[in-house]
Amino acid sequence: MNIRRDLKIDSSNSDEIKEKKMSNALRFLAVDAIEKAGSGHPGMPLGMADIACVLWGKYLKHNPLNPNWINRDRFVLSAGHGSMLLYSLLYLTGYKSFSLNDIKKFRQLDSICAGHPEYHPNSGIETTTGPLGQGISNAVGFAISEEILKKQVGKKIIDHKTYVLAGDGCLMEGISHEALSLAGHLKLKNLILLFDNNSISIDGPTSLAVSDDHEKRFKSYGWDYLKINGHNFKEISNALKKAQKSKKPVAISCKTTIGYGSPNKGGKSSSHGSPLGEEEIKLVRKKLNWKHEPFKIPKDLLHEWKKIGDQAFKKATKNEIRYKKIESKEKSLKSLDYAIEKIKNNFLKNLKPIATRKSSEMFLDIASKLPNLVGGSADLAGSNNTKTKNHNIIKPGNFSGNYIHYGVREHAMCGIMNGIALHSKFIPYGGTFLIFSDYCKPSIRLSALMGQRVIYVMTHDSIGLGEDGPTHQPIEQLSGLRSIPNLNVFRPADRMETIECWELSLKNSNTPSVLSLTRQNLDPIRKKYSNLNKCSFGAYEVFRTNKKINLTILASGSEVNLAIETSHKLAKDKIYSKVISVPCHDIFDKQSSSYKQKILGETKFKISIEAASTDCWKKYIGTDGLTFGIETFGKSAPYKEIYKYFGLTVENISKKTKNLIKNKK
Repeated sequence: MNIRRDLKIDSSNSDEIKEKKMSNALRFLAVDAIEKAGSGHPGMPLGMADIACVLWGKYLKHNPLNPNWINRDRFVLSAGHGSMLLYSLLYLTGYKSFSLNDIKKFRQLDSICAGHPEYHPNSGIETTTGPLGQGISNAVGFAISEEILKKQVGKKIIDHKTYVLAGDGCLMEGISHEALSLAGHLKLKNLILLFDNNSISIDGPTSLAVSDDHEKRFKSYGWDYLKINGHNFKEISNALKKAQKSKKPVAISCKTTIGYGSPNKGGKSSSHGSPLGEEEIKLVRKKLNWKHEPFKIPKDLLHEWKKIGDQAFKKATKNEIRYKKIESKEKSLKSLDYAIEKIKNNFLKNLKPIATRKSSEMFLDIASKLPNLVGGSADLAGSNNTKTKNHNIIKPGNFSGNYIHYGVREHAMCGIMNGIALHSKFIPYGGTFLIFSDYCKPSIRLSALMGQRVIYVMTHDSIGLGEDGPTHQPIEQLSGLRSIPNLNVFRPADRMETIECWELSLKNSNTPSVLSLTRQNLDPIRKKYSNLNKCSFGAYEVFRTNKKINLTILASGSEVNLAIETSHKLAKDKIYSKVISVPCHDIFDKQSSSYKQKILGETKFKISIEAASTDCWKKYIGTDGLTFGIETFGKSAPYKEIYKYFGLTVENISKKTKNLIKNKK
């Protein structure tokens, strides 16, 4: 087939005409799928199709037949509402996860073409986006991970770029400011941001709410900034070519028209989030000279797009032997077989009271030597105890270390860690106070949704932090985090539980974890070595006062000690009990019914103790039990006084429990 003849291309501007036609293939797959679904966002695919066509056609290094190729360029659609642009690109370039039938099932149940991109391994979708700005932070994480990996295995093996497509809305979100600032500080020259600068948001022109000077903003962050006409193929190509050579991260401001080609909705917010409608699509077809039926792509254009995919495959496989060298390194990165036994035994040599944040640091002192563990903190390294003497700091232009100072950027830190985890086999962890998990929650939720092994070290986990007061004392945070599906929230009670929770966090490859750790010192509960990871059950018995009991006391973290003391007190009144440590609700909830019956079914009466909201405990306690916790905000005072103020004392709990049992007999 003579492609040039079929496309009727003049030699003088043949490339541009071909690119326009190929861009239009992207546009109409998108608008047709959105129209068929009856919902979606046509504006961005129409506006950014030219950019995408040039990037994927000339610059993006990828492999449609091996989407997980380690040295591929990463393409992140931060403006996730424009998902049909991504799906069209993946289908046309030959990714096996996408067929025309999948495109036609856009936004339908179990379709890979979901409303917003959802991460699927080996599909070409690099990350889950939709909440604006998240993709930018993920892209920064990709770029950091690539630089670390490059240092470990060499730039002859790892030498790729990360491209992120972001819109006006992405750049309004606070997370983008945090992430872009850190990217500039670290001089991530492998990061290129394509800014869909169409000056339109859902409510109308961006001038309603924004008057930022984007150029000054990016340059103040330490970025290069280029401005182009986003519908001029030559300008697009030249900008991308220039970006490849920059020593800084690069933002390319692409001045585009949202809803490009739509006579009545182009350049207007009405094209953003609703189907164009059949009559308007007819007009778009006429204006862009697209004479084909819905979902019909001419064979010559399919051939050209397939050729892009084939060429990408050939480039990816040309140096296959070279890139296979990464596999041996990857195997070492997977290894979590380190000296757990040694660490446990070391812990048993000194049984003085110790905060679980300090226990975590002692564990990290050894675990930090793992080549795949990348630590960090949001300006709280000394308080979170996340940095040890064995850590080396990642610095601007120097990625030979394994610890990142994220600055006061909790939200970006968590989004960046998602990117680090997605990029390769690194396991990121980052620290802040549990109260600031509110700043982190959108990214934590996406960790869980994508099934990424990301570890959130959240210290100062209760009113036990004392004098800092209610602004820093988490109350509802544990319940909120525990409600997120596929998230293990660990609240260890002592040093042994801390190491076991760390072990589970590292070995659960498809589940993120939150480690909720104390500021105050705790007495050791377990004083003997055990091969068995008892925290792996989510809940287990740590103490009982008699073989026959009539009370079950459930507690977590710092309150397990309180529960044991209460159990001793009640025994003096011949109320015998067992104490159950519950380090992880989610893991316990997944145990067999027989095991849960063993833990919960032995007694009619049950109480729970936790210095936080009681909501998440009521499912265990039942109607005959009591929950001891906090249903208001905290107080500023020494922590022992605050515990007393809220009735979290042996005397108060014992008294109310005795009354409960007496009155119910």
